[in-house]
Amino acid sequence: MTEYGAPPPPLYRYAVMVDVGYIYASAGELLFGAVTRREYRVDADKLIQALVRHANEHIGGELLRVYWYDAAKDRVPTNEQRTVAVMPWVKLRLGNLNNRGQQKGVDAQIRADMETLARHRAITDAVLVAGDEDMVPAVEAAQAYGVRIHLWGVEPPYGTNQAERLVWESDTVEVLERSFVEPYFTQIFQPEHAPVVATEPGVVRPAHAAVSASLPVAPSPSQVFGERHTSRPLSRPLPVTHLPVARLGPDRERVEEAGEHVAQKWLNTRGEENLRDLLPGPILPPVIDKELLVDAEKELGLSLRAYQEAREWLRDAFWARVHRQFGIGVGKSKG
Repeated sequence: MTEYGAPPPPLYRYAVMVDVGYIYASAGELLFGAVTRREYRVDADKLIQALVRHANEHIGGELLRVYWYDAAKDRVPTNEQRTVAVMPWVKLRLGNLNNRGQQKGVDAQIRADMETLARHRAITDAVLVAGDEDMVPAVEAAQAYGVRIHLWGVEPPYGTNQAERLVWESDTVEVLERSFVEPYFTQIFQPEHAPVVATEPGVVRPAHAAVSASLPVAPSPSQVFGERHTSRPLSRPLPVTHLPVARLGPDRERVEEAGEHVAQKWLNTRGEENLRDLLPGPILPPVIDKELLVDAEKELGLSLRAYQEAREWLRDAFWARVHRQFGIGVGKSKG
């Protein structure tokens, strides 16, 4: 028997099963606030290699293969999908993409593959990169055959992007942070978001319009009548300076209201008999502290993870609500 925490023996074999729609949409939202895949480009080849390296470091054993579940209109693969299909140790599985951009058939393919691999003892572990609750029956079926399920998700900008029950049913859960996915995603600037350039003093046009600069145009009145009063025109376009946008932190009053609201929901569902889970205070148990953060972010519609002071406001408001209801005296939280 191997010692707990020791590397697994070579007989361990794992598969990496990736819901491409989930990982692309989650990373696109996190990195760019994107709502469609047309807003960014993905280096799928290198992303797959990074996932395999990460699995080898954290799961160990032998890789069976990577299952890459994507969708295409009429199941006709795109150039990116064709590149993935010829990668060694990678199996492309294509569902259909309907006219509204929705994937059809992908969840069913993941479930079928996971259950089949487990039933035939082809794997001992499965890395599942997904977030849909529809995966839960497949996870339960694979576990019934002794397969361990390692659920990976992409760091959400706020709240959560994975079904709670899927998280519960998995054997281990890991969040791929922004720094993991960022190298493989590149934003595609749409025309309306294109940078601007100056083509003449006082006239600013989108950069994509500069291609027409070489075409002959009628001179403006200022060009005709202004030459006698002005100095020699500039030979180069004027640079356009983009001022950084100030990053505003969350409003304290809104954060405190969210903290009290989450505390009230916690007390209503758990009751006084579970109050001992909070004590002695003022530091919340890690599990409850995470629940507080996730629920508050959902309510506020923004992330508090970069604002340590706001997280302290949140905890203090939580304890304030508990104190008012049960008369428990606690100090201020220290993070």
